[in-house]
Amino acid sequence: MPVEIPALERSQSQPAWGCSKMEVDVEALTVTADETPQNTPQNMGQAEAKEAAQLATVVAQDAAAKANGAKPAPERKRTRNLSEDKRFKLFSGSANRPLAEEIGRHIGVPVGEAKLQRFADGEVYFQLLENVRGVDVFVVQPTCYPVDQHLVELLIMIDALKRASAARITVVVPYYGYARQDRKDKPRVAISSKLVADLLTTAGANRALFVDLHAAQIQGFFNIPVDHLYASPVLVSYFRELALPNLTVVSPDAGGVERARFFAQKVGAPLAIVDKRRTDINVTEVMNVIGDVTGKNCLIIDDIIDTAGTLVKTVDALYANGAASVYAAASHAVLSGPAIERIAASRLAQVVVTNTIPLREVAQKLPKIKVLSIAGLLGAAIESIHMETSVSTLFS
Repeated sequence: MPVEIPALERSQSQPAWGCSKMEVDVEALTVTADETPQNTPQNMGQAEAKEAAQLATVVAQDAAAKANGAKPAPERKRTRNLSEDKRFKLFSGSANRPLAEEIGRHIGVPVGEAKLQRFADGEVYFQLLENVRGVDVFVVQPTCYPVDQHLVELLIMIDALKRASAARITVVVPYYGYARQDRKDKPRVAISSKLVADLLTTAGANRALFVDLHAAQIQGFFNIPVDHLYASPVLVSYFRELALPNLTVVSPDAGGVERARFFAQKVGAPLAIVDKRRTDINVTEVMNVIGDVTGKNCLIIDDIIDTAGTLVKTVDALYANGAASVYAAASHAVLSGPAIERIAASRLAQVVVTNTIPLREVAQKLPKIKVLSIAGLLGAAIESIHMETSVSTLFS
């Protein structure tokens, strides 16, 4: 069955951002020989003296500001709406269109018109239905299940935008597939996350925006600018409002300690670590708990919940060490295989995830799973990237 992205109309009446109609009065620019100032030595000396006085004033003001500890002026924000900006457009693939539309509502820009179909053998057909020449384009497409299908779809979209002469192409990938294959941990294995980085760059991406990469050093796999956002501000806000008493933040493994420590500092809670040993792919064996969790409300912080095997074993280990209740929070709800059944049968009080990946219908019906939106966070980042302002303010 062909899959087609619904077309959204976009008004063409507004002027392009940065372009204005300029009327010039030619007569006003006409200067006669008598009206032209003469470069006499006296005039030149007066001009130099005036310039020196102005420079001295600026230097004095700068020195006074530094002495008083004044902060630099904040970056100037552009006041006009992005919806009026013809140099900006937002597109989406089929992986998570609801998230792209929600981002569009936050920044006031509809998702661009495009046709996305598949041939009978599964080949992707993508066509832009509006002009993008000289436009700053953002493409929202997480590479979630089916990972390869959505990845190829993204590559073809980038190629179409490049060949349509887009000024800059920024790929917005809320969930970066293949991120867990970021090193050679065994002989003769591929570093697939580096390969995917090369594919995106070769296809024509000029910039990339990610949310909670499995390993932060994946940014170094790209030879283009990368903005790495964290979903923690959204999750921290939720648990602050929940106000769980006697809270302890738990890292499910040694690799996630930095992530859990950051979260613990934000909510003002102590940190515990679960030492685990992985026996096979998607199979782990929990060893012991480092830290005091007796009588505590524990919050497990992770970036990905895949089959939930690690999660439920961590829950069991925490309860075995005297935890009063156990919650879990993760940025990416992959939830593959038996994950839903494991979560439903576990003693977890609640699992909080974000909408970087669309949940399956069975997961949406599970009362234990709470979904938070990161559309506002991504929308603010996209707006900052387009306006060339700082993105670091979104990390707090």
